[in-house]
Amino acid sequence: MKALVVSEITEAGKKGVRLYKACVYLDISVRTFERWRAGDYSDKRKGAPKSVSKKLSLQERQTIIDTACEARFRDCNPYEIIAILAGEGKYIGSESSVYRVLKSAGKLVHRSESKRGKRTEPPSELMATGVDQVWSWDITYLKTAVLGIYLFAYVIIDIWSRKIVGWAIHEQESADLAKELFQSIAARTHVRGIRLRSDNGSPMKGMTMIETLYRLGIVPTFSRPRVSDDNPFIESWFKTLKFTVGYPKYFDDLDHARRWMSDFVHWYNTEHLHSGIGYVTPQQRHEGSDRPVFQVRNETISTAYLLHPERWSRHIRIWGAPPTVALNAGRQRRKNVA
Repeated sequence: MKALVVSEITEAGKKGVRLYKACVYLDISVRTFERWRAGDYSDKRKGAPKSVSKKLSLQERQTIIDTACEARFRDCNPYEIIAILAGEGKYIGSESSVYRVLKSAGKLVHRSESKRGKRTEPPSELMATGVDQVWSWDITYLKTAVLGIYLFAYVIIDIWSRKIVGWAIHEQESADLAKELFQSIAARTHVRGIRLRSDNGSPMKGMTMIETLYRLGIVPTFSRPRVSDDNPFIESWFKTLKFTVGYPKYFDDLDHARRWMSDFVHWYNTEHLHSGIGYVTPQQRHEGSDRPVFQVRNETISTAYLLHPERWSRHIRIWGAPPTVALNAGRQRRKNVA
């Protein structure tokens, strides 16, 4: 039919009929006519059925399904199947094609001796609106002068104020040592009701550690395996620790590590202006003395604005810190923030 249309328009052109007029008469565009005349009769309209030249035929798709379901391939994934067949001089398609065909046929199942993977749901959201509501803790290694020998720093941070509320350094990782750290903190601070986030390491989930936390009234929660984003505040602090100027290449001994860490924690809590809490120190945020600091800053910038408003193209900056801090904020919360 399309070839006949091309032939008719061509004959009309020989008789002096303008191409544009002939196309309008037949309700097609000049561009469509040019494409038909070049031999391309495919339907380019939106939603029209398309013929994909590289698409697998029904017979090829069935060959993939039959081959993958052979007894010898029952424990093989598509990558292994393609490799074996290539060694035999056979090719049935790419690995992605095999995956796609098996999925459409409902035959893409666990095909390995390894344990089937499972999706782990993220831990529940933890929201802090003040100090001593949500703590985060972890253990990091510290290098010594002896290759392969490490010291281990146990560190606890309050996510609302970013203050280090407790730390210890030992020569090994142990649930008993972690228990002692929390007991020492509980002896000087009210800890009942605090929710505690940690990863899934054995010191965090040891029976003595868990029993101690429940006895103290601390509610433990855990990150997903190998997901550092579930416990970002303490991970970020470890980066601050190890990238700070003056961090030792290695520690001479346990006493050296403890003295250096004591000085660093004191500097971090009382002198370091933390960007996440409005450039005040964690100690100021923790004890509430950050509010007068913000007030002075805001009065200063307001005065500067009144003197020279033309120097501000937008609104003036309001100093402050977020009133709430969340761990694993829900999907809707992240959308609202964005």
